[in-house]
Amino acid sequence: MDHPEGASETGDVRVGFDRRVRLEFHGSKISSDGGLLLFRELDDVLGLHDLAGGVLRDTRTGHNCLHSLVGLLRQSVFGRLAGYDDVNDADRLSLDPVMRQVVGGRAVDAKAASASQMGRFETEVLATSDNRTALADLSGQWIDRVHGRKPPKWITLDMDSSVSPTHGAQEGTAWNGHFGCLCYHPLFVFNQFGHLERCALRPGNVHSADGWEEVLKPVIARYADRHLMRFFRGDAAFAIPKLYKTLEAERYYYAIRLRTNRVLQGRIEHLLKRPVGRPPNHVRRIYGDFEYQAASWDKPRRVVAKVEWHPGELFPRVGFIVTNMPMEPDWIVCFYNQRGTAEQHIKEGKQAINWTRLSCKGMVQNEVRLQLHALAYNLGVFLKGTDLPEEMADWSLTSLQTRLIKTGARVVRHARSITFQLAEVAVSGDLFNRILAAIQRLRAPPVQA
Repeated sequence: MDHPEGASETGDVRVGFDRRVRLEFHGSKISSDGGLLLFRELDDVLGLHDLAGGVLRDTRTGHNCLHSLVGLLRQSVFGRLAGYDDVNDADRLSLDPVMRQVVGGRAVDAKAASASQMGRFETEVLATSDNRTALADLSGQWIDRVHGRKPPKWITLDMDSSVSPTHGAQEGTAWNGHFGCLCYHPLFVFNQFGHLERCALRPGNVHSADGWEEVLKPVIARYADRHLMRFFRGDAAFAIPKLYKTLEAERYYYAIRLRTNRVLQGRIEHLLKRPVGRPPNHVRRIYGDFEYQAASWDKPRRVVAKVEWHPGELFPRVGFIVTNMPMEPDWIVCFYNQRGTAEQHIKEGKQAINWTRLSCKGMVQNEVRLQLHALAYNLGVFLKGTDLPEEMADWSLTSLQTRLIKTGARVVRHARSITFQLAEVAVSGDLFNRILAAIQRLRAPPVQA
């Protein structure tokens, strides 16, 4: 039976290799997630969840609401960031001293929300139409807050789809021949910093570009009045004439892959002749460009071609990119190839945040879960964007989770103070302090009277 203070009555538990070692469990005094306190400080410095409190509607009725709407949202987002991607974990997390401090309010002296409270919050309160719309917009509003502290000089948008396997008779699940499974087929837009600008959950059998306007146009609108250079990259699924016209009207430079066809091959026939002489032991690349107008296009557009001759291969590898950029063909190809970072961001979201875990039966509830995963992912990436110490410069989101967040912590409470005693294993006290200083440098300067 669980102790009221979070300790378990387990008797005298000892290990066999050294009988002097005794085991005790103190769930309300010791935490494995001490690094969440840094992310809570980042949240406070940027005012992220305060933004959420201003746009989400609390539909709960009655007078016995133990936790604020913002507190419940924090528990959802920070729990996912720490690797607890299911509300079933909430009963244990409600006693965790770090999570209680993160949630704030009554949770600090009592406990955070239980699994049933979190379940109702995610599947009922956040699942209303207004709150789902607000959640979809919230990632962009958080990114705007970050850009307000560290303004970018340009913005590059990468659009891509992914797969979230489903199990059982979940609403919206369908067979996808490309991925070879029953799944959802979400759509994502990232920027060059790895921030997830916007996402949408879609049935598994839709085309990769289906619904691109609902996802991309709100992002374009947010940057419309800013003095920035704007770029867009997409694979061949987004080679859509209406998308070209939209990007051109909004003054975006774009590079979008085109599927090969006989007409395009004919335009570079002179590049497809095998070079004379002994083949080298390295890849030989040849570039070209030309004006091209497909039957569905309203005007001719520039197409860049890349021809690669690989050692040991009889025929070349050929690729085409439609673009409105004036740069040299090799620069454009190099710029387009950086689109692969979006696939890496999706991979990190799957591994660190586990945003493919969409286990609710209804699609509306799974849409809410995806947006909560997106917020947790962005919160983690925001820390990577601060002026972190040099030894952390190449840490991935997964590394931040396993090295920084998973820092052991013991809480000591006094009448006027709360002290967290942190372990020093992967992250030393000095490194922890430098991370905290980098976060606090993002704080907005005080408003002059």
